[in-house]
Amino acid sequence: MSVVVTGASGQYGRLAARRLLARIPAAELILTTRTPGDLAEFAQRGVDVRRADFDEPETLRTAFAGAERLLLISTTSVGRRVRQHSHAVDAAKAAGVRHVVYTSFVGTDSSSAALVLVDHRGTEDALRRSGLAWTFLRDSQYADAIADVIAPTALATGRWRAAAGDGLIAPVAREDCVDCAVAVLTGSGHENTAYDITGPQLLSYRQAAELVAEVAGRPVDYEVISDGELYEVFDALGVPRCADEASGAQIPWSSDDMVSFERAIRDGELAVRSEHVRELLGRPPRSLRDLLAGRDYSAGARRSTSSEHGPAGGAEGCSP
Repeated sequence: MSVVVTGASGQYGRLAARRLLARIPAAELILTTRTPGDLAEFAQRGVDVRRADFDEPETLRTAFAGAERLLLISTTSVGRRVRQHSHAVDAAKAAGVRHVVYTSFVGTDSSSAALVLVDHRGTEDALRRSGLAWTFLRDSQYADAIADVIAPTALATGRWRAAAGDGLIAPVAREDCVDCAVAVLTGSGHENTAYDITGPQLLSYRQAAELVAEVAGRPVDYEVISDGELYEVFDALGVPRCADEASGAQIPWSSDDMVSFERAIRDGELAVRSEHVRELLGRPPRSLRDLLAGRDYSAGARRSTSSEHGPAGGAEGCSP
């Protein structure tokens, strides 16, 4: 069995590569990235590192050649993902890949107009039409995004402003998402199956803010704001409003993406919790409290105490 991992220089991809090397020989692993030099540590261990760019379809078929299974890690290009991912699906089929494992998102089977769900729904449709075997890993929002990005800002300002109201979501640890992907890639019987990869508990952002305050021992006021006010927050940060403006920009996400994401939470479209992590891994998923407890929120500390957890980005907090 040979496995190819796309976007392997990202946080998700690197962790997946390390986990896979604990299960399969280096000679059976192919890592693809736009910047092969960033994966020198894996090349030195005998892994085949290849250049691949989803915006250059001609690079993909060669990059995927010889692989039986492909881990298609969704790109950060919200609004352009369907085109990029479709290039990857077409190349995988042409290269003889038999099974594609795709990092999708919870709520994709709804009719939500949230940009993140539109992107993932389009990719899932492309995979169904391809004739390839597929597995959809519908990850919830990363708990890491809350622990490493939202919490430090909330603690520094004393408030967490959101348009998500009291809608619910089940934050999941990135490591659990990766471990589930590795279990599927190295296991059997997962073809044409969708798994909801979630944390153990449905929480509102209000409850998450309370957890942050409790763990850090400092107050955080949760403030519900309107969609328009959330747009103003992102405008002030220089975040482009639409996906077209974000293309090629330093900030790859758009406020349309992030506002529509919080609206989906508010409307109950992402209130998904499952036992699939336990079923795939034989253990329960980590909770948001677990991740928060492992962080250093002392004055001035803004990063995780664990080197495996860097900040997550994007509205859904599921960027690789």
